[in-house]
Amino acid sequence: MTDSQAGAAKRVGRPRDARVDAAILAAAAVLLDEHGYPPLTLEKVAHRAGTTRPALYRRWRSRAHLVLDALAPRIAETPVPDTGCTICDLNEGVQIFVRVYERLRPDVLGPLLAECATDADLRRSFMASLFEPPRRAVAQLLANAVARGDLRGDLDSTLAVDTLGSFIHYRALFGHAPVSGTEIERAVEALLCGFATDYEALVEHARSVPGRTQRHAAHLPEGG
Repeated sequence: MTDSQAGAAKRVGRPRDARVDAAILAAAAVLLDEHGYPPLTLEKVAHRAGTTRPALYRRWRSRAHLVLDALAPRIAETPVPDTGCTICDLNEGVQIFVRVYERLRPDVLGPLLAECATDADLRRSFMASLFEPPRRAVAQLLANAVARGDLRGDLDSTLAVDTLGSFIHYRALFGHAPVSGTEIERAVEALLCGFATDYEALVEHARSVPGRTQRHAAHLPEGG
């Protein structure tokens, strides 16, 4: 149960029906996928879930609280890539951001962020539910690379995560362009040129990693 659900539960004197909770969350998720966030209303969610508007208000304080809980399962904790190849891991790390935000329409992410930005509690819930999980996974793979000696020991992890994720967040928010594999490779290369202890050695190691079915440019022989 998230903070928004817990707060609602404290105000309710009788036990809640978990089946109703699940139906409401599923209905909200479907409506978001179909129409985006702006036209979503509690009445529409209640109708799709086969329940009543008061039933929603007994569980969630607002539309935004409900939507955060409906979307949270899509941004679950992500396994940390750990192939032993830092270039592979970082490319996969950026793909974590891509996969997360592919699950959210631009007309969900942008309007929801705008609504949450002016309310401190909602903003904390937004960050905890939709923003921090992929960042934790990428931060851990960076820590693994530092431990292997592939990245500098003085690496600013927060800055590195922001550098890798910023163009993904930007495109997810505005929806003006997709993210290509080539752009991901360039973003990783740009970061490694600044943070790697020996970038050329990482490239040579990446080329030697066997059994990689998804090879990026750094694995390929020159001219290949």
